[in-house]
Amino acid sequence: MDKRLLSHLNWSLLACMTLLFFVGVGNLFSASAIRVEEGLSFSSFYQKQLIWGLCGLGCMIAAMCFDYRQIRNLAWPFWLVCVGLLLLVPVIGVTAMGANRWISLGFMNLQPSEPTKLAVLALTARILAQHNRSLGWKDFFKVLMVGLIPCALILEQPDLGTGTLVLLIMGGMILFHGLRGYVLKTCLLAVPCVAALMWFVVMHDYQRQRILTFLDPGSDPRGAGYHILQSLIAIGSGQMWGKGFTEGTAGKLRFLPERHSDFAVAVFGEEWGFVGCVALVTLFSLFLLSIFSTAMQAKDRFGSLLVVGVFFYFFSQIVINMGMVIGLMPVVGIPLPFISYGGSATVVNFTLLGIVLNVSMRRFMFKG
Repeated sequence: MDKRLLSHLNWSLLACMTLLFFVGVGNLFSASAIRVEEGLSFSSFYQKQLIWGLCGLGCMIAAMCFDYRQIRNLAWPFWLVCVGLLLLVPVIGVTAMGANRWISLGFMNLQPSEPTKLAVLALTARILAQHNRSLGWKDFFKVLMVGLIPCALILEQPDLGTGTLVLLIMGGMILFHGLRGYVLKTCLLAVPCVAALMWFVVMHDYQRQRILTFLDPGSDPRGAGYHILQSLIAIGSGQMWGKGFTEGTAGKLRFLPERHSDFAVAVFGEEWGFVGCVALVTLFSLFLLSIFSTAMQAKDRFGSLLVVGVFFYFFSQIVINMGMVIGLMPVVGIPLPFISYGGSATVVNFTLLGIVLNVSMRRFMFKG
């Protein structure tokens, strides 16, 4: 890699990413503690996250070391491989907690839906970059199939959260590129029909129950509403300044479920309070702003669309997860980037940021 490229590196994005990752590791260290008679007993989640972070760092460096325009040629093969892996999940997949989402590789479990996000992002960017004008019906449906096919396979696992995220990434990129007026108006009018189809045909009973629980979590406080209510109790008990690092009780006394993944930020809120949560939201805002500024500075349309896809990837997860833990959105199983535990997700996060840094470094090397 040309050393001159490092002078154009987006150092603010790199700093935000590093801070978020180590805040997440520290939070997992606290979340992994269980109170026993002898004191606190710690599990190995934070250690595993550090290992996954090192793997992700390697993938990020690899993603920075080649001209990102080569991704255009790899988009179709990568998308086909990911769809093939999704087709294999029902056949040889590993079932856990009632969902069949992983393929066992012996030394680890691979979740194909994670690299699928990257594949949809890359292929959508390639197709949209070929069109200088707003999309008409033909081109719109072509792009739509890129996301709908893997989304349908992901919903079968079932994984409503990841399937929704794939559509949000693709939808954000399409809106950024632009739609013809009549296409946009028709899509807006079709929203109620799509919502009805999702409710009566696509969604499972427990997923519909999550929506109803979101509207009234107190209706089933020991069942479907338990997650949201315990999350609200944990965050509220942190008050202004929090209880202090490793001093939270909701997780350590096992009241708070999924404290390592979906509700990791509830542990953070209990221990660092309102001030800590504001600081975390500010850090995420700077992180997103840095990504978006890279998209605006990119010298070709393909690079700009790639980075916009990464922006919507992170933006959607941050908004949905934080809205979920404070009861503003239904529980859909979407983790918070860098804060929640997850091996495949961590590697994908670092890889996507490697692509953003790649675009940033090369913004003065050629004209698009």
